[in-house]
Amino acid sequence: MGNLKKVNVVRRKLMRNLTKNIGNSVSKRGPIDKNKIKKVLICRPNGRLGNLLLITPLIQEVTKTFPGCTIDLFVKGTLAPIVFEKYNNVDKIIDLPKKPFKELIKYLKVWTLIKKQQYDIVINVDQNSSSGRLAVQFSSAKYKFFGDLPENVTLEYSDYDHIAKYPVYNFRYFLNQAGIEMTNEPVALLDLRLSENEIANGKKILDQIIDPSKKTIAIFTYATGEKCYCVSWWEAFYKALKEEYTDYNIFEVLPVENVSQINFEAPTFYSKDVREIGSVLANVDVFVGADSGIMHLASASKAPTAGLFSISNLKKYEPYGNGSIGLDTNVLDVPDFVKAINTILKR
Repeated sequence: MGNLKKVNVVRRKLMRNLTKNIGNSVSKRGPIDKNKIKKVLICRPNGRLGNLLLITPLIQEVTKTFPGCTIDLFVKGTLAPIVFEKYNNVDKIIDLPKKPFKELIKYLKVWTLIKKQQYDIVINVDQNSSSGRLAVQFSSAKYKFFGDLPENVTLEYSDYDHIAKYPVYNFRYFLNQAGIEMTNEPVALLDLRLSENEIANGKKILDQIIDPSKKTIAIFTYATGEKCYCVSWWEAFYKALKEEYTDYNIFEVLPVENVSQINFEAPTFYSKDVREIGSVLANVDVFVGADSGIMHLASASKAPTAGLFSISNLKKYEPYGNGSIGLDTNVLDVPDFVKAINTILKR
């Protein structure tokens, strides 16, 4: 671990210890009248593609609970306007600069903006986010939800550990305590909300890469840090895919770094446009890749997704919906991956 990473780890631990007791997730202002909730702030000060996509189920939940409301998002970086482009009720995107100490004035302006705006409800997505908890505390709102449950409360859901789902379950509990009956509907899927035109354009791009008459498997061989499988691992897996799926297209989605763990042996697709990548993936029969932002993008584009997990928590990050599955590569091997892909293809 580099010195910068070590400093960040220490900083996060310190901030969590300082902010863990901030706030109370149960409303102190009496029952909530759903018809009076018009302005909502959702706090997820993280700029990674995957983490932004993972809050789309909560945004859908809030929108469904409070029809006609507008939602501001407190995030980080510049991807949010692209990810939430088709969410018509998302109004302001309040973004923290990636390097606050180099953009101190902008950093302070963000907090001023949160304080000035009057919200009906402010929601922190991740209870472990110190910046998120501070934003809720700092905001001007009648109802504040800090993202966690009271110490004596546990919610019994088999999928509660999932990072896209437990914020929804926790929010439902919070609303129930404020007089709004909890729904038992399944949590919504990740959703980039691609338009019909975007999907059609993605098909045009894909058809130039592969044979349109065949079913298509997309692979993504890259991931950040220890989540990235080595060249020899991917070479063996790609060889097995070619042997098993002789009548299928297999193409590789390249990362922004424009690198390939299979030495560019498969036909490739490269783009820096997140929505364009999603539109291409929306047209494949199965996507296979390690836990990454692109894996979540495939899932949010409604592509059946086989996510490969070696380091990160499978229960927390696995793709779900549309036949998707998370595969633990520490205990499973290539024949298991092929079996899982076959199951998806036979849907």
